[in-house]
Amino acid sequence: MKQQELQDMAEFLSHNMRLRTLPVAVGFLKDKSGFPDKTRQPSVAMGKRVTVCQAVTMARVYGWTVGLAAEDLICVPAMIMFGFGRTSEPEEALAGLFCEIDFAESREGAARELQSMARLERDEYKAIVLSPLQKGLYNPDTVVVHGNPAQMARLIQALTYRLDRRITGNFGGKVECSEYLIAPFKTGEPRVSIPGNGDRIFSMTQDDEMALSLPGGILPHLIQGLKESGRRIGARYPVTFYQNFQPEFPKAHIDLGKKLGIL
Repeated sequence: MKQQELQDMAEFLSHNMRLRTLPVAVGFLKDKSGFPDKTRQPSVAMGKRVTVCQAVTMARVYGWTVGLAAEDLICVPAMIMFGFGRTSEPEEALAGLFCEIDFAESREGAARELQSMARLERDEYKAIVLSPLQKGLYNPDTVVVHGNPAQMARLIQALTYRLDRRITGNFGGKVECSEYLIAPFKTGEPRVSIPGNGDRIFSMTQDDEMALSLPGGILPHLIQGLKESGRRIGARYPVTFYQNFQPEFPKAHIDLGKKLGIL
């Protein structure tokens, strides 16, 4: 897609859905040489290591283009899931951590959960770039949209209208950045995600926020679905209130109205 096409779609998406924050374009890179001009690496621009979810917030709230390599990250579970960890047995390492912090009852249970989670192999990609979609800097591997449940419902309506299938989610309440960033890229399918503890603590994701993410290649389907789905019933966001009814008031109101001759 051309830059202008991406910019137009981002503008339509933000306006049509009344989004509070910007849609984010995510790219998985073989190395840092793929970073666009003026990309901010936290280790350089801020002198700090951050979490992946913080970088998402920097892109969707600040409007920054953020580049992440191993030296920029401090969240160990995310580093392992995104292939930056220095271990040949990532699932075993994370299973031990999940048990240690009481997010799993047993190593066996943790291992089963981890097998269902999306991750990248060690050094499969050595850098990640996150930028507001409206900048149109590159064709995104994943597009992430944050919103409230009503906005998520409308986005899901748009996607199912075009894709002819329901949208899935894979919920665990932890390391959810892998679900909304990696899963659409690896599976080629959209995902609905409920951000977990890290998102809420470190990246200030709000209590009412969820995320819908999709492979960049099907972004035009989402935009077209927003234009066409539910037209005959006026489906949109904000959801239109039903007003074709006569309200009922307490007896005192009715009695006064009759006394005054206005009812």
